[in-house]
Amino acid sequence: MNFYFLILGMALVTYLPRVLPFLALDLEKIPPGIKIFLGYTPYAAMGALIFPGIWQSIPESLPAVIAGGIITTIISLGARNLVLSIIGGVLTATLILML
Repeated sequence: MNFYFLILGMALVTYLPRVLPFLALDLEKIPPGIKIFLGYTPYAAMGALIFPGIWQSIPESLPAVIAGGIITTIISLGARNLVLSIIGGVLTATLILML
């Protein structure tokens, strides 16, 4: 029984911070400078979360790691799609490892 309360509590703790900004803020009232700043959030997340993991993923093959990171950055800047950029980086690193 306590297990269900734990799951419910964890769901509320993770869901509320994601929903409250959408309920509290109207996108039309946000200043343009803040909108531009928030547009860079996926790139900041990629830099903070993904790139340290890239360096530790394949320590024995530095060329694959570097190429995957470069391709990930290029795709994310061009396509502005975080999922697509990660897929491109993984595929690039995999292809270099296969060669």
